[in-house]
Amino acid sequence: MTENEISGQIIDAALKIHRAIGPGLLESVYRTFLAHELALRGLRVDRECSIPATYEGLLIETAYRVDLMVNDKVIVEIKSIEEVHSVHKKQVLTYLKLSRKKLGLLLNFNVSLMKGGIIRIVNGLPETA
Repeated sequence: MTENEISGQIIDAALKIHRAIGPGLLESVYRTFLAHELALRGLRVDRECSIPATYEGLLIETAYRVDLMVNDKVIVEIKSIEEVHSVHKKQVLTYLKLSRKKLGLLLNFNVSLMKGGIIRIVNGLPETA
């Protein structure tokens, strides 16, 4: 599956979960539900997987942990916050750069309509036709 196909499944699953339970729960709850739903769809999901970072020869094995890594291609950062700020978007972009991944989704479940909580962040992913 391509990054775009995977992200379509992730977004569909997030919409399904949000319709079923709504906003207001902890991020860890949404992370668990989303990982479960994606696994049911046959996707490989790694939760809170550590990603290394290097700087001038110094390696940090666990520089950060991504909420979900789907099929080793798409990073998912889950929030349940009042408002997404630019720093949250920059955080996902940094994760993409350090991991050399091309697509990330920032999903904020603390919204009345889930479509308003979906932010797609790309790092060198070509535009689709």
